[in-house]
Amino acid sequence: MGISWLVIIVGVSSCWAADYELVLENPDIFSPCTEGPPGSIEVPQALDLDQLEIIHDGDTLHVSGNATVKWDVNPKDRITGKLEVFHFSRGSWEPTVFSMVSQDFCTIMYDRNQYWYKMWTAYISNRADVEKKCINTPGTVLVHEPFDLNLRVQNIRGPTLRGRHKLVIVFNALDERNIPRASPICCEIRGEFIKIN
Repeated sequence: MGISWLVIIVGVSSCWAADYELVLENPDIFSPCTEGPPGSIEVPQALDLDQLEIIHDGDTLHVSGNATVKWDVNPKDRITGKLEVFHFSRGSWEPTVFSMVSQDFCTIMYDRNQYWYKMWTAYISNRADVEKKCINTPGTVLVHEPFDLNLRVQNIRGPTLRGRHKLVIVFNALDERNIPRASPICCEIRGEFIKIN
């Protein structure tokens, strides 16, 4: 009896999986954090994006070119990365169950099982240099081979995503005593999730 119920629950929950497309609110993609950590800086303050081209084409972003790290932290700092998804409801942003955290981003940025890799770092072609210097060394050039970033998320189980959402991405640099530096990177990607299946 117990096993048959488990099979039914697993079968039903897999039927509840859905795919969504994110329709961006801001054509520049990155918006400033509205409630970021104190002292946080925006992406253009942390990275020189003059040589990076991002073309928005429907549900796809065409990305090519280079970005150069300007973030003024110590190359020996440990970098943490966090992505959280918020839903806009009744005039305020509320947290959802969707998030991911890395306590040591530089050690996992080329791990094939990580979303950071699947969505971004897999396309940074100068891997040896970037793995050695990461994003905490000013002057590091992130050389991107041209790639398409599809703004779809697939096989999402859980509550239905409806209405305005924002993805808040925060990178912190922690010194040798694990004390955060005064200038974390914070950005938001805002849009509306549309269910496509």
